[in-house]
Amino acid sequence: MTVYALEAARRLTPRLAARAAEHDRDGSFPVDDFADLREAGLFGLMVPRELGGVGATFAEYAAVATELARGNGATALVFNMHASVTGALGAVTEELAEALGVPDEAMAARDRLLRAAAEGAWYAVAMSERGAGARLSQLSTVYEPVEGGWHIKGSKTFCSGAGHPDGYLVAARSAADQSVVSQFLVPAGEGITVEPTWDSLGMRATSSHDLHLDVTVPADRLLGGVEGLALVVAQLMPHWLVASYAAVYVGVARAAIDAAAEHLNARNLAGLPAVRARLGRADAAVAAAELVVAEAARRVDEAPGDADTNRWVWRAKLLAGTTAADVAASMLEAAGTSATRRGHPLERLYRDARCGSLHPATSDVCADWLGVAALGGDPDRDGSAPRW
Repeated sequence: MTVYALEAARRLTPRLAARAAEHDRDGSFPVDDFADLREAGLFGLMVPRELGGVGATFAEYAAVATELARGNGATALVFNMHASVTGALGAVTEELAEALGVPDEAMAARDRLLRAAAEGAWYAVAMSERGAGARLSQLSTVYEPVEGGWHIKGSKTFCSGAGHPDGYLVAARSAADQSVVSQFLVPAGEGITVEPTWDSLGMRATSSHDLHLDVTVPADRLLGGVEGLALVVAQLMPHWLVASYAAVYVGVARAAIDAAAEHLNARNLAGLPAVRARLGRADAAVAAAELVVAEAARRVDEAPGDADTNRWVWRAKLLAGTTAADVAASMLEAAGTSATRRGHPLERLYRDARCGSLHPATSDVCADWLGVAALGGDPDRDGSAPRW
C-alpha cells in the first residue's frame, strides 16, 4: 500500500520539477500537478481503506510529502493542506468520536467527505487571518445557526490553492459565544470570493490568496457535528497543524542539495574542498532533520497526542524549518553568483526554503513551546500569547 503511494510520488517528482520554474516565475497555480496527483490516487492517501482510500499512516504521509517536495515544494505544501484535512478526519475513531460527543450523523457526513476525497475531491484550509495568523482563539470570522444550516462570514488569508479546490476547511468563532471555535467544510462556489493577493518571496505557486466568505452551508458541514471542537482537535492532533509542514521542508532542503550537486558537477567545481565540505555538512544536517521528522511521525502513529509525542512534533517543525533555510543558503553560496539568477533552481529553492520557519507554528513559537516544556511548564497554556 505505502510502497504504491511512495512509488507514485517518486514517478511524479520529475514532472513537478519540470514545471516548477514556470509556475514560480509567473506565480501561477500548478494545475497539471494536481491533475497528476488526482490521477495517481494520492488525494485518497489519508482516507481509510474502508472508505476507498489508501489508508496511509502519518509516517507514510511524511515520506510521500518529502518526495513531492523534492519536485516542487509549493505543490507539496498545498497537498499538505489536503492531507491535513483528510488525515484529521480519518483519525477520528469510534472511541474518539464517543469521547468528543460526535453524533452518528456527523460521522456519516465525515465518511461522505472522505469517500469524495478518495474519488478525487481535494480540500484546502482557510484558517489564517490578517492580524490573527493561525491562532484559532483570535479569529474574526464568525458563524451563526440559520434554518437548515450555518451562516459563515469573514475573511481568510494565506489560503493555499485558493480558487481551485472542491472545498475549504474554514475555522470560525460562534457569533453567540466568541470562546467557541468550530470548523466547517465549505463547498467551493457561491458565497466565496477569491482576492488575488499572493505575490510572495517564496512558495509563489501556492496561490495562497485571500478568501472572503459570506455563505450558508448545510447543517452536516459542521465537522464533528458539535460546536467548539476546533481547539480540542488542535490539542489532540498538533501533528497536522505543526509537523506536517516539516516533511515538506525536509524535501525542499534535500532538493537544494541535489540542485547544488548538479550545478557544481556541470561546472567542474566539485574538486574544491570548501565546496565539498558545504555539501557534506548540508547532507548531514538534512539527514538529521529527516530522522527527527521520521521519529515524530513514528510516535504520532503509535501514541498520537501523547506529551512525549507532541514534543517530537514541535521539534520536527523547528528543526525542518531552520535546517531548510540554512542548507539552501549554504548551497547557494557554494554554487556562486550564477545560481542567484532568476530561473535557476537554487535561487527558487533558496526562497522556498526561507518560508519554512514562517509557517505556523513559526520557529520562534516552536522554540518557545519546547522551552516551556523543558522548564517543566505546560507549553500549550503557558506563554505570553495563545498558541492557537
